[in-house]
Amino acid sequence: MVLFSLVASHTDLGLDTVAHLSNGTDEVVSAIPDSASSGAVVLSTCNRVEIYAEAADEASIHQARTDLLEAVARGSGLSSDTVASSFTTLSGDAAVRHLFEVGSGLQSAVVGEREIAGQVRRALGSAQESGIATGPLVQLFESATRTAKDVGTRTALGAAGRSIVSVALDLATDLRAGTSEAEARRFWEQANILLVGTGAYAGTTLAQLADRGAVNVGVHSASGRAEAFVADRGGWAMALGGEKVHGAIAEADVLIGCSGGDRRLTAEALEHLRDGAESRLTVLDLALGHDFDPAIADLPGVDLITLESVKMAAPDGQQAALEEAARLVDEAVTGFLQERKARSANEAIVALRRHTHQVLETEMERVRQRHGCTAAADEVEFALRRMVRQMLHEPTMRAKELAAEGRLDEYENALQILFGLNVAAPASEAESASCPADVGTAPDAVSHVGSVPDDGETGEARTA
Repeated sequence: MVLFSLVASHTDLGLDTVAHLSNGTDEVVSAIPDSASSGAVVLSTCNRVEIYAEAADEASIHQARTDLLEAVARGSGLSSDTVASSFTTLSGDAAVRHLFEVGSGLQSAVVGEREIAGQVRRALGSAQESGIATGPLVQLFESATRTAKDVGTRTALGAAGRSIVSVALDLATDLRAGTSEAEARRFWEQANILLVGTGAYAGTTLAQLADRGAVNVGVHSASGRAEAFVADRGGWAMALGGEKVHGAIAEADVLIGCSGGDRRLTAEALEHLRDGAESRLTVLDLALGHDFDPAIADLPGVDLITLESVKMAAPDGQQAALEEAARLVDEAVTGFLQERKARSANEAIVALRRHTHQVLETEMERVRQRHGCTAAADEVEFALRRMVRQMLHEPTMRAKELAAEGRLDEYENALQILFGLNVAAPASEAESASCPADVGTAPDAVSHVGSVPDDGETGEARTA
């Protein structure tokens, strides 16, 4: 199987296009059963849409890519050509490295931001719940998540605490309170704030507002989740619903959108709701699909901060911290790829082991028919099993070494030529060559090769 990824991000596309593509990813789950891809994980954030998937081999990637992109086109309403031109395809090692860098915040608009690690983790969880996450994809995402944690705890990037939300709130602070820390604290303590949305970004935003001293915060959710959202986070904010939200908009100093739902507050509606309001309004639109009409920026007394604004204002990462983070990612990618290559040798090792034990059992059956279950027969069996263990030691080590060197195909070809073994044979065919049920009666004789996972073990693994 070959890992590959389809990548559409802020580095190549406008965020509106990214938002449209994100709307189409729900179709990926239903497309997998009829796709050339055996599984997929969708990572969708305010800056990127990425689909990580598996294909049978390099030749199958094109068809798997086509199937997935057609699913996105159906869900997004965009043309197939537009969707296809929006995604870049990475395969094999390049796809692995990209996810590790993304999860560690090295590819983010705000370099080093920590929110992306949680989004990577949640993307895997969603795929697992949908039943489309394969073993190798689980291993890939779990490894990327561990690496992101290491980068966060072992470099200054984690200590900096940069994020989309923090940069947006910093911009709002600069607009309303200048650079004085005392003035900034006083502004957030006195400001009337309305937060729209109850997702992951909304949770991060509420926590950062608390850190800045905000006390007058209302939360609104069109889906009715505001009360539970507020209760889960200490209950200090106020859940607002119905007509109350209109009053909150009229009195707000800061309006923050994190919902990304189908509803969008128009400039006309905002102007009507704030008719007669004398206070200045700062609007932070942090939703991927925009919670506010961009035209509100033209209304008098209204400042609009968008994801595009955040991207332009994002601070440069400290060079030393970035270099250390890149080194940790390099080490993690190298380790993951080496482990994956070694793991790919398991099928070949298991095939050879099955074949060898089948030959052994055939010979032992002849011994039992001739001598019965005697001490002599037991002694012969013990000797043969010890010999098999010794004979399999070197081929097992060579399989792992060649896999690590990317030359496993040479080993598999040798098995085919010497023993007629087809490592890629279907499970039913492999079962026909399996050894009898009593093969494991002498565990000491196969203790070495027993450290190699059986077929059922090779797959262990286990958004704004």
